[in-house]
Amino acid sequence: MTHDYKSTIHLPATEFPMRGDLPKREPHTLARWEGDGLYAQIRQHAKGRPTFVLHDGPPYANGQIHIGHAVNKVLKDVVVKSRLLSGFDAPYVPGWDCHGLPIELVVEKKYGKVGDKLDAAAFRAKCREYAAEQIDAQRRDFKRLGVVGAWDQPYRTMDFRYEADMLRSLAKIIDRGHLSRGVKPVHWCFDCGSALAEAEIEYQDKASPAIDVAYKARQPQALASAFGVALPEGIDVAVPIWTTTPWTLPASLAVTLGPELDYVLVEGPARFGMRTWLVLAEALAEKALARYGVNDFIVHGRATGVELEGQRLQHPFYDREIPLILGDHVSAEDGTGAVHTAPGHGQEDFAVGLRYDLMGPYTAAQINPVDGRGVYLPSTPPADGVALAGMHIWKANDAIVEVLRNNGALLAHVTLTHSYPHCWRHKTPVAFRATPQWFISMEQAGLRRDSLKAIGDVEWFPDWGEARIYAMVEGRPDWCISRQRTWGVPIALFIDRETGEPHPDSPALMRQVADRVEREGVDAWYSLDPSELLGATASRYDKVTDILDVWLDSGVSHECVLAQRPEDMLRKPADLYLEGSDQHRGWFQSSLLTGVAMDGIAPYKQVLTHGFTVDQNGRKMSKSLGNTIEPQRVIDQMGADVLRLWIAATDYRNEIAVSDEILKRTGDVYRRIRNTARFLLGNLHGFDPAHDLAPLDAMVALDRWIVHRAHALQVKIADAYARYDFAEIVQALGNFCSVDLGALYLDVTKDRLYTLREDAPARRSAQSAMYRIAEAFVRWIAPILSFTADEMWQHLPGKREGNVLFTTWYEGLAPLGDNAVLSVEDMDRLLALRDDVAKVLEPMRANGAIGAALEAEIGLVCGAADQQWLAPFVDELRFLLISGDVHVVADNGANAIQVTAAPTQKTKCVRCWQYRGDVGAVDAHPQLCGRCVSNIEGPGESRMFF
Repeated sequence: MTHDYKSTIHLPATEFPMRGDLPKREPHTLARWEGDGLYAQIRQHAKGRPTFVLHDGPPYANGQIHIGHAVNKVLKDVVVKSRLLSGFDAPYVPGWDCHGLPIELVVEKKYGKVGDKLDAAAFRAKCREYAAEQIDAQRRDFKRLGVVGAWDQPYRTMDFRYEADMLRSLAKIIDRGHLSRGVKPVHWCFDCGSALAEAEIEYQDKASPAIDVAYKARQPQALASAFGVALPEGIDVAVPIWTTTPWTLPASLAVTLGPELDYVLVEGPARFGMRTWLVLAEALAEKALARYGVNDFIVHGRATGVELEGQRLQHPFYDREIPLILGDHVSAEDGTGAVHTAPGHGQEDFAVGLRYDLMGPYTAAQINPVDGRGVYLPSTPPADGVALAGMHIWKANDAIVEVLRNNGALLAHVTLTHSYPHCWRHKTPVAFRATPQWFISMEQAGLRRDSLKAIGDVEWFPDWGEARIYAMVEGRPDWCISRQRTWGVPIALFIDRETGEPHPDSPALMRQVADRVEREGVDAWYSLDPSELLGATASRYDKVTDILDVWLDSGVSHECVLAQRPEDMLRKPADLYLEGSDQHRGWFQSSLLTGVAMDGIAPYKQVLTHGFTVDQNGRKMSKSLGNTIEPQRVIDQMGADVLRLWIAATDYRNEIAVSDEILKRTGDVYRRIRNTARFLLGNLHGFDPAHDLAPLDAMVALDRWIVHRAHALQVKIADAYARYDFAEIVQALGNFCSVDLGALYLDVTKDRLYTLREDAPARRSAQSAMYRIAEAFVRWIAPILSFTADEMWQHLPGKREGNVLFTTWYEGLAPLGDNAVLSVEDMDRLLALRDDVAKVLEPMRANGAIGAALEAEIGLVCGAADQQWLAPFVDELRFLLISGDVHVVADNGANAIQVTAAPTQKTKCVRCWQYRGDVGAVDAHPQLCGRCVSNIEGPGESRMFF
């Protein structure tokens, strides 16, 4: 008689689908989050907890988000969500950087420059309108990534309140003595028509003319005498300089030597129609002379730089006396050891020029003869009859080289490809130009000193970030904060028309202006009649029309956002700033400098840096290379959770490789995690934790052990989240799913779950373990796989609140106690034994002796100690080994357990598929083994160990 026992088998059942179908399912989840007001609900549930504040560095409000944006926003979201689960109130207020040139250029392209079709106020209105459109588009994409935050109340640097708080921040900086004004050389972009900040500079290769130019001594004998040499009749002396910027020679006011360098007076080539001796750094003389075609030379004398100070030279094409001066920036690494010095076109030149008062005798046009377009001013004198006025400097390079060639001053000329500063927006070379600008001084109120100290009080991830920003702050020049553009926050200062000095009450006046800007926006400054604030003295003052550097816009966000939104539980210093590695010279630094300038401390406690995205070959993402990966395409094809998993699984501290193949492999990892979640949920069918959850000390030993393993994993995961090591979490999760669960626990417990009575204690024990693991598992994955965790949360049995992020790490896990019936050491030995059994059975499978492990009888040959150890659980070992019966064979001489196996001669039970000697013992069920009969009709089976 044949029976159908299918109805007695408890197979997994769940509505949690095997296929994620994320591109279709995730938008519905997003819509539900929106409808439920998820962020507000999270904040409500977190109320009263200690706060963890991650401050969002604002992306620029222009253009579609790219894969780098996705990396940045997802990493922040993972941090925030993991902190929520760790018991913090972790608000997330996103922001946008809105002012600046890129938006201005877009509006210029459509409407022309200010004054063409639009006046300045209308132009700013169009910039504001465009920025708002860009923010809306970017916000949609950021939300689609699963990033949860205050998207309806972000901060925007163009909001009137933010613009006002920027001025209040600047007033505070002025109060503390950090503002300065002066004519200083700054990086200038001719395409921007404005000064650039350090963070707006990138270095690219540029081909430049590298020339050696002879500066003739006005008094050759005096210069030779400094070397202790008497010049023969008819000998001239010259000091060669080496430069890659011939266009700066019209502004050359001195030649600088290294004070401690050793110089030689050597007999060199015939120039100027006579024999010429040259002054060269001794370490560079041979190399320099080789450039001049001189291989054999005579050294006539030696002197240090200090001994040559004050000697007079002749400009190579102007009637201008050039002094020899000293500067510590001159080295013997390359060139000639003598540096042509144009204070209007170089930071170090300017500094040494101040020390020697080089600029005193000269006009501003002589110090800097180049206008904002890169063209020589009309007053620029010709070079030996060659007109320079009106010529662009890049074109002038060739013209000046030719002048030098014709007048005999050119000693050598080659084209050199070298690293040169470029505008990060236009990708075009920039130049140093001395122009009147406003600066935050690094020295006058100790900002450099205090900032370097503050860096040491911050925790940097990775730790090399500390040394990187330290070196940058240590060597950076004063921060030029003024720009000559339209779309930005004005530097709301009144300056004396005669002295150029700011009004003595500038901070107080700026705060009054800020009150108006908060009501009306920045146009309030431009429409302001100075007499409204200055009264009768207004005629003495002009309004500054420069705008603030956009790096100050975002750099003071700690004051404009963190200090101004306590209702959002924001505060400063923030616990964490998290951005790309380029921000050591950008937002991290501008925030540090303004924070220290205003408050004396850094605005952050921790700084985390991530690398840039590259393709699988390590190449930078580029449209021209065709190797870009758009996050929108990945989401449409694979889902946001797969993209999030790739981001978390990558070592973000270095360059982050991405390609279709890498994402495909990530999809495989995702499926493994999802399948694990589905198996857990499927086996919880019919389980009600309110009634069926077994206490830990009442659970079957294997179930208790897997809960112990899950507890250890949760400790590891929580710690890794706290250390921001997300790749470690993904790896640990993958191992747990594949090894602990997939290859062991889930495989072993199938028999118990499927064949025992539905309410059997041993079955409820396995379900209790799976329930506890599922409750923990959904929390482990929630920061990374936010959509999948939400979906899993909806399918878990039992009553629960609406979202996993309302909870904290699961507390229903615990390590094994000392009184456990099966210790960790026991389990380790049994798992090793399981591996040994597998090694014995594998050849039997291969030669066809058995089909499955259940068809093998296992013999364990062991000594007395191992017999004693195995005795308590030997009767259940077959369930752990998923084999036929296990027999202990005594061999008192055995030092280790030896495994033997033989095909079983027993009959297969049609219900549990095990081979048992009692199959057919009950007439009513001739195809069943005794335990299956008991599980169907009798008291059921009990288990202690497995």
